[in-house]
Amino acid sequence: MKIDSHQHFWEYDPKRHEWIDESMKRIRRNFLPADLKPLLDDAGVEGCVAVQADESLRETDFLLDLADQNPWIKGVVGWADLGADNLNETLENYSSKAFLKGFREVLQGRDPEYMLREEFIRGIQTIGKAGYTYDILVFPHHLKATLELVKKCPEQAMVIDHLAKPYIKNGEWKDWKKDMSPIAERENILCKISGMVTEADWAKWTPETLLPYMEITLELFGPERCMYGSDWPVCLVAGEYEQIFSTVADFTSSLSDSEQKLILGETATQFYNLH
Repeated sequence: MKIDSHQHFWEYDPKRHEWIDESMKRIRRNFLPADLKPLLDDAGVEGCVAVQADESLRETDFLLDLADQNPWIKGVVGWADLGADNLNETLENYSSKAFLKGFREVLQGRDPEYMLREEFIRGIQTIGKAGYTYDILVFPHHLKATLELVKKCPEQAMVIDHLAKPYIKNGEWKDWKKDMSPIAERENILCKISGMVTEADWAKWTPETLLPYMEITLELFGPERCMYGSDWPVCLVAGEYEQIFSTVADFTSSLSDSEQKLILGETATQFYNLH
């Protein structure tokens, strides 16, 4: 089963989605399942994982409602305040929601030390005990702190979103690879091959631009810990869905059939326990 492990839905609101600036005006509108399904069908992708874009429980509920209505939305990565004293109560309220697979927050917008707070680490451990995954959304300057976080949570299943957003536009990869390497040594950490085009030059990128970053990610994590994600509709500022999917699919075409299946669906299916 081919799976898009990372996409978003939203009903556009200028205040809630203030991060969508003028340069991204193409995505200043609603993006809902009816917009995505034809794109998945054209690419032969059978299901997806909807990931939070707004930091609120309302967002989690919104995505879960969409999953209830659309069986091809196989899982939801929602939001919860992991540092809150009532986290266990929140998890209990969602315990009957089978589509809720994990949590994420926008760590890339915070100081790296934020993720090393005692209450945050306790929250990560708490969701792990409840059977949930965690998506790590960071920039390269967060990677040293990310390593410390994963050391403190050795049993927690986590996945790094968007390759930790290397500086593709500048062609930089050496420092990024150096900081990713010790994280990749930990078997509980996976990586999404996603979000690359928005870190490249939106107007000039080519598949060849992205190739070194995909090669390094595959080298570090192996196909059994890599998963394809489109980052739709954010990706639309730099490319169409078909371009994003075909770039990753073409990259995997030189691999064995079993390795291709891992990256294009099986790794995500296992990680998020999709059905």
